[in-house]
Amino acid sequence: MIAGSLGASLTNVAAGSPPNPGPADFDLPPIFGDVTKPMVLLTLSAVLIFAVTFAMARRAAVVPGRLQFAGEFVYGAVRNGIARDNIGSEHFLRFVPYLFSLFLFVLVNNYYGLVPFLQFPSFSRAGMAYGLAALTWLLYNGVGIWKHGFLGYLKHTCIPNGVRGVMLVVIVPLEFFSNILVRPVTLALRLFANMFAGHLLLILFALGGEYLLFHAEASPLNIFGGVMSFVMFFGISVLELLVMFLQAYVFTLLTAMYIGGAVADEH
Repeated sequence: MIAGSLGASLTNVAAGSPPNPGPADFDLPPIFGDVTKPMVLLTLSAVLIFAVTFAMARRAAVVPGRLQFAGEFVYGAVRNGIARDNIGSEHFLRFVPYLFSLFLFVLVNNYYGLVPFLQFPSFSRAGMAYGLAALTWLLYNGVGIWKHGFLGYLKHTCIPNGVRGVMLVVIVPLEFFSNILVRPVTLALRLFANMFAGHLLLILFALGGEYLLFHAEASPLNIFGGVMSFVMFFGISVLELLVMFLQAYVFTLLTAMYIGGAVADEH
């Protein structure tokens, strides 16, 4: 059912052994040359997003059709509910294109995990998530330096307003470590860990159900376990619909918050 993203676990089931899902199932072989499936999915998502948004805007009208309405709804949610509320009315507009594209990019790549034949969330590979977080890190630090200057930004981000004296010896290293070094790590780790864990559960229940029903000894207990495994598979798939959306929203929201903090007048 999800064979397109499996390695060792599928081999075990085919050989009549119980599935043993793990990190090896995410180490996909190249499709051609050095190009892997996650690379293809990332490229495909960019093409899909461009095509859909172009179709939404191509025949824009005062009374929108369903496609235009859907696009305006998502754009408005990102523009007003994420960008303006967290960056502020003075600076938010210049960051809306990035945040809108970021939200759609993460959302599409997350939902690949539930699309038949694709069935692999791109950001379940750590390198993909950390690469995206690095772009956010460069952006919010870059705009902070643009707004305050290099030394001014270091002071702005490392010295909270009102902190004086000996407390600076403790606070400054903690603030630098938290705001400059740790943020991109936690931003990527949250996305990667949720996509990795969710997909691993889907592998476990799908292949576990297949093994109990078609490869294990036929017994009432195994049949019941196999049926319940498939029930759990579909239940977790429904839950993953929500988790995948929330992770796209949280990634975009935190990016906006970091940008807002970088361009704010006070820490």
